[in-house]
Amino acid sequence: RFICIYPAYLNNKKTIAEGRRIPIDKAVENPTSTEIQDVCAAVGFNVLLEKNKMYPREWNRDMQYRGRVRIQLKQDDGNPCLPQFPTRKSVMLYAAETIPKLKTRTQKMGGTDQSLQQGEGGKKGKGKKKK
Repeated sequence: RFICIYPAYLNNKKTIAEGRRIPIDKAVENPTSTEIQDVCAAVGFNVLLEKNKMYPREWNRDMQYRGRVRIQLKQDDGNPCLPQFPTRKSVMLYAAETIPKLKTRTQKMGGTDQSLQQGEGGKKGKGKKKK
């Protein structure tokens, strides 16, 4: 009894029509399949990462948006593998809650602020030329 979780399910940049399956206030900014795998494997799930699979509604073909995580939610007899996660939604909410706490996320945040500010500075000059 494996379930599939695509990064789009947890992405706060997506609408429900684009594939988000949890409330936007609980969703994460651009999660990756490896981050979902790390979080679920750490809690004790049987996890399988399929790197070259893609969410069908995803229009962007970048490697960042690829990947699918398969998680064994239930055993063969139908009982949950981990009693604290009886449903797929509980697994998604846990992953979205835990991904921002990952070391890779906390280290990346320091460098991204500078690059965003530089990008905005270049846009200001556009469209101001007069003949």
